[in-house]
Amino acid sequence: MSEFAIEVPPVVALPVAGTDARFPVRRVYCIGRNYAAHAIEMGHDPNREPPFFFQKNPDNLDPSGAFPYPPHSSDVHHEAEIAVMLKTGGTNIPVAAALDHVYGYALSLDMTRRDLQGEQKKMGRPWEIGKAFERSAPVGPIHTVDAVGHPDKGSITLKVNGELRQEGDLNQMIWKVPEMISYLSEYFELAPGDVILSGTPSGVAAVQRGDVMELEVEGLGAMTVKVV
Repeated sequence: MSEFAIEVPPVVALPVAGTDARFPVRRVYCIGRNYAAHAIEMGHDPNREPPFFFQKNPDNLDPSGAFPYPPHSSDVHHEAEIAVMLKTGGTNIPVAAALDHVYGYALSLDMTRRDLQGEQKKMGRPWEIGKAFERSAPVGPIHTVDAVGHPDKGSITLKVNGELRQEGDLNQMIWKVPEMISYLSEYFELAPGDVILSGTPSGVAAVQRGDVMELEVEGLGAMTVKVV
């Protein structure tokens, strides 16, 4: 007889490029407004204020290559990002040691119900209804640190139906990957399987059913996602 009262939910696990291994996901942290130009386009001061994070759910990460247009929204935006996968964790991790905890990197999108997020902002409420809906984080295969190192510069672009929408460079992040890991570890106990989404460059805009999004990051390849 099972010790569990109900059926055990499946483990969310993502493919690792070039292997049959899969990376199990524990938590997903997302940093907001981490590129100055994006902060400006969202109506905020781009100066280096303390970072802030929101969370998505592990099963929001979706490697299928399809993004189902969500209900209750008519203004769904793409946000091109990279995802950082942790192999170890802890608390109060020094910036100088933070990259030792990284397993690998992947392309990702933080899809956002912008109209619902905007309503929550006006009322001072959490963003989950705009950010943490089903399959809201399309993600590509994970590239291990052994294969790609720690990409801290290089172009990041997103095209929709062949038209360039977003363009930036990883070196434009206000808070770099080691700083994000260190900061988070002061407030949470990080652990293997945690994922951090890096924030997005400027150019976020709406998508429609049938659109094809192409995300490319120098050193991490490309990913194509269709809005269905």
